[in-house]
Amino acid sequence: MQLYEPAKPIVVRAQLLWTIAWGFCTGIGLFLHADKHGHGTHQQLGLPPCPSVLLFDRPCPGCGLTTSWTSFLHGDIATSFKAHPLGMPMYLGFTFVALACLYGNIVGKRTLIDTNLANKIFIGFVSVFFVFGAIRMLLVHGYAGTDKEMLWRSVIDQDKKAKVEAPSTRS
Repeated sequence: MQLYEPAKPIVVRAQLLWTIAWGFCTGIGLFLHADKHGHGTHQQLGLPPCPSVLLFDRPCPGCGLTTSWTSFLHGDIATSFKAHPLGMPMYLGFTFVALACLYGNIVGKRTLIDTNLANKIFIGFVSVFFVFGAIRMLLVHGYAGTDKEMLWRSVIDQDKKAKVEAPSTRS
């Protein structure tokens, strides 16, 4: 299987974006500390809790990925798998592509990440990711666990309760 082909220098340099994105994600993952709840690690970056957790108390397909990657980068394989079983294979695939693109840049060739086989692998992984996510969303409830999520949930619950208890203004 051919992994590289000759290409114009601008195309070869452009593939460094994969390596830069991978380096950024890896750096962030090394900076963060995995949340003890198995999800919510991204909140350390000032991001809000997942809307699916807040509104439905259920995980979205991506819930736990940041925690999984962070745990994996810190060497905690068990927590990584528990947070999201597809996190490690996703990170390893990303790492392979990023390093292949870096090598392609060094040797001056374009990395073939858009081949028939690569596309089939990608489509298969995305399909498994969303099927897993849908099943997990249907089966897992009571997912909110971090302090921020619990605070948001209480605000949402109070708002719902206030709307139900509010007297009707119609005559």
